[in-house]
Order: sequence, then structure tokens, then C-alpha cells
Amino acid sequence: MGEKSRSGGCCGWFIAFLILAIVVGAVVYTVKKKIDHSDSDKPAPVPGPPGAIDQKYTSALKTAMQFFDVQKSGKLEDNKISWRGDSALKDGSQARLDLSKGMYDAGDHMKFGFPMAFTATVLSWAILEYGDQMDAVGQLEPAQDSVKWITDYLINAHPSENVLYIQVALLYNCHLMPALYANHKCWDRPEDMTEPRPLTQVNTSCPGSDVAAETAAAMASASLVFKKTDSTYSSTLLKHAKQLFTFADKHRGSYSENIPEVQTYYNSTGYGDELLWAASWLYHATGDDSYLQYVTGQNGEDYAEWGSPTWFSWDNKLAGTQVLLSRLSFFKAKDISNSYGSGLQSYRKTAEAVMCGLLPDSPTATKSRTDSNALLECYMTGYLYMPKCPVHESSACGDLKRFKCGLIWVSEWNSLQHPVASAFLAALYSDYMLTSQTPKLKCDSDSFTPKDLRNFAKSQADYVLGKNPMHMSFLVGYGDKFPQFVHHRGASIPVDAKTGCKDGFQWLDSTDPNPNVATGALVGGPFLNETFIDARNNSMQVEPSTYNSAVIVGLLSSLVTTSSAVQSFT
Repeated sequence: MGEKSRSGGCCGWFIAFLILAIVVGAVVYTVKKKIDHSDSDKPAPVPGPPGAIDQKYTSALKTAMQFFDVQKSGKLEDNKISWRGDSALKDGSQARLDLSKGMYDAGDHMKFGFPMAFTATVLSWAILEYGDQMDAVGQLEPAQDSVKWITDYLINAHPSENVLYIQVALLYNCHLMPALYANHKCWDRPEDMTEPRPLTQVNTSCPGSDVAAETAAAMASASLVFKKTDSTYSSTLLKHAKQLFTFADKHRGSYSENIPEVQTYYNSTGYGDELLWAASWLYHATGDDSYLQYVTGQNGEDYAEWGSPTWFSWDNKLAGTQVLLSRLSFFKAKDISNSYGSGLQSYRKTAEAVMCGLLPDSPTATKSRTDSNALLECYMTGYLYMPKCPVHESSACGDLKRFKCGLIWVSEWNSLQHPVASAFLAALYSDYMLTSQTPKLKCDSDSFTPKDLRNFAKSQADYVLGKNPMHMSFLVGYGDKFPQFVHHRGASIPVDAKTGCKDGFQWLDSTDPNPNVATGALVGGPFLNETFIDARNNSMQVEPSTYNSAVIVGLLSSLVTTSSAVQSFT
């Protein structure tokens, strides 16, 4: 009886102390919020050149960058991945094209032009915004090399103005059933492939405005990446970008509708967002006002969905377009004709709505989040930081109160794409605000600072890197605990194994961890209830992709150090 009494008394004192600590913390937080709000009209100092290096994010960035090398097709140059070798050297030969380069999109050996082009666009954007920070940690050159490996392929995939090859290893005929279904029926290493590698194209009779415009965006953004270092290559990219945009605009149609079978893999829900995205990049690359007129005029009215926040992804580029065009109103408002001002303000207001939806304390915060029980361990300028998120019940005596401020969660399949992409946009917008001396972002009755956006971006990055209820890093090769059964053909099969198309499935079904580490792979991620099943057959959660890698590289590049935003890409 005495023991129980002492135990109960101890527990009671602990609860009392805990409640007092939370009350004190809440008071401090409230006071701090008032101070922050009273100073919200005073812009924060503009960061100078890259500052002190954050080793955590630097290590993660160096890890993430390696997945592009894992995914390379063709004759490998300076190969850094010991278990990879040359592959798909004859891709495109039946059309007398060299399509050997490019990257396999995920855990298979197919080349899908739509997500591959998006990968190049986002990676180029990251370089243009954060190239100085990448360079400070030795990752600028690898990033540029990865972009060029894709754009070399895309150039060859565009042999004439109105023809674009959009897939390798799957042959689909426009409006017809597939003539040949390959690759997914095999589980083998890319170096050992013997199955046919057919091609699929879009053209004037079978248009694909979505994939053609995304490819134009990739070419235009990459032309800016190489403008100073290789002007000839930059000009070539820009020529292809202009041609592809004209093709996409004049011959409108969705590749998913014209070739329905692609819906199994990368279904496009529309092409209007890609047209605006491509035109935005072409304006940045050329300064040609016709592209600005395109996005702010009738096409903006038709496709921009002004006032309606969306999620940035390989399929929907609207949020990215809104942030990209916002930088014009931040940095070039005085140089742009007033005739475009109203349209640009519509993009910026929608970008602000996107940001307000991401911030957990915002009155308009999205409810699309996990139930992450993050402990109150975050300290800001010496004060206990207590987010205004819904409080969970304490689960046991001595357990801290916890607050719901978890991972952005939108889709069960590849759940990490949206939070990471959203965090990348938040980091960009934060840096635009800092550099332009914009002190606050208004979200209904409340306002937020660039630091609030950066803290949100960090929270999503930290979740990915292991600060989550599973205590697992979802970036393969980073941290002490990361997925061991990545859904990836090359990683799952021993280098010296002799397997063909069919007998390789023994490695898919193996209960042993992958013999090869797909370093840098960002896997699909957790379910809404924050569970994760590390099983090779669970492609929903453990399959990586290059477009996931592009957004995590962009996010991590923004966090490795601090720097002012580049006000002009040229």
C-alpha cells in the first residue's frame, strides 16, 4: 500500500510540474508571438553570401544526390555506383536515334518522358535558386551533370519540331491497345536486359500537350543553368524548348487521353498547368513578353485556377508556376508592363494562399497532415516553442502533452512527394520575402514571417530524415535506420547473379535485405496513421523515384546554409 501511495504521489507531482511547465511555456510563447507580431512590419536582414554550413542537411544533400547516378541509363561516365554498369545502349536504335541516356524513373527500367522532364525542371530550378549553396558544399557540379544527363536524352527524343518520343520500353499506339507490353513483366538488372525496348511518341495526329510542354519547361530551365558555362548547349536547349511549346500549344490534347494505356503509370489530369509552367520558364529564359502575355491573359483565366491552392507534383504544376511567377512581382515589378500586373498579382495571391495553407498555425492551414506526435523539444531564441496545434491526450503518467503539427499528407501512394515539394516551395517563398525585404505574409487575420515558412520547410525535411514516430529516415543511406527492402530491381539483385527476365523474380520475393544500397533514394513514405511496411513488394511505400529526388534535393539545397535569393536567373 505504501509503495503504491508513494508511486501515486510521485506521478501526481510529475503531472503538476508538467502542467506548470506547459502553462509557463504557453505564456512565453504568447508573449513571444505578440513581440513577433509587433515587429512584423520590420523586415528581417537580407542574408549575404552562403553562411555557416549546416552539416545535417549537407550530409543529407550529398546522400540524396547519389540517386541520380543510381538511375542513369546508357554508357556511364565516371561511374560512382559500384553495382551499376552500362545499360540500354541500343535504346532508340529502331528509330535511328540515340536514346541511351536519360534515367529510369523508379524501381523499373522504363523511361517515362513526363516525370523525367519534371525531374530536370525541378532540379534546374534548384540549381538556379540555390546553386551558390550547392557549390558551397560541393554539390553544384553533380547537380548540373544530372540535369545534362536528362536533357541530352530529351534533345535526342525530339528529332523534329512536332515529334517527341515520350517512352522507352513500352509501345503504345495512339487510341489503340498496346502493341507490346514490356519490362514490368521482368525482374532483372538493367545491365542484363534482353527484352525488347519499343518506343512511344506524340505528334500532330496524336498530341500530348502535357508531356510536350513539360519537356519544353525542362529545356527552358536547363538552358538557364548552362547559359554561362556552355552557351552553345544552352542555345540548343532553348531552341528545342520553343519548338516544343509551340507544338504543345498549337496541337492541344492530353497524352493520357490519346494514349489511354499510359494512365496505368503516369496519368496526366490535364495539360493547362504544363502550358502555363512552360510559358513561365520560357519567359524567364528569353525575356519575351509574349510568354508573359500568355500566362496572364486568357490562358491564365482558363487554366491558372487563381485563388484555389493546389499541390505541387509531377502531374500538377500550378503551385510551382504561381511561386515562379511571384518572383517577378518580388523582384521585377518595376520592369514589367502594367498590362501584366493584374495577372501577376493573381498568381502571387494564389501563391500566398498556398503558403498559408502549409503553415500549421495559419487560420487557413490545411488539415491534410499526419497525426505526428512531435514532442515539444523545439527551442527558438531561448524560448520554448509551442505550436498552436490541436492537443493530444497524454497517453500515460509522465508522458508529455503533444501537438499535431505533422507531415503534410495528401496521397497514400508515394506520400512524401507532396510534403517535400510543398516544403521546397515554402523555402523558395521565404527566401523571396527575405531578399525583397517583405516582412510578413498575411493569412486572413494573422500574419507570418519568412522564418515561419522556413521553419515549416525544416519540419518536413526533419520528418523525412528521421524525426518521426517511426524514428526512420526515408532517405536511403542517411542515418542509422532507413529502408532495407527498397522496391528496385538493380538494388535487389546481386551483381554476380545470373538471372533472366522471369527467374529474377526470386529476388523480388526474397526475405533478405537488398544486397545493393540504392543510396539517395527517397522512398514513397508513411501511411496516414504513420506506419511504414518495409517490404519489397510494397511498392506503394518503398519504391523511390527520380522526381522525389529532385524535390528533396531542392529542399535540402535551400537548408544547407543561408543566402539571399538570386534576383535574376540571367
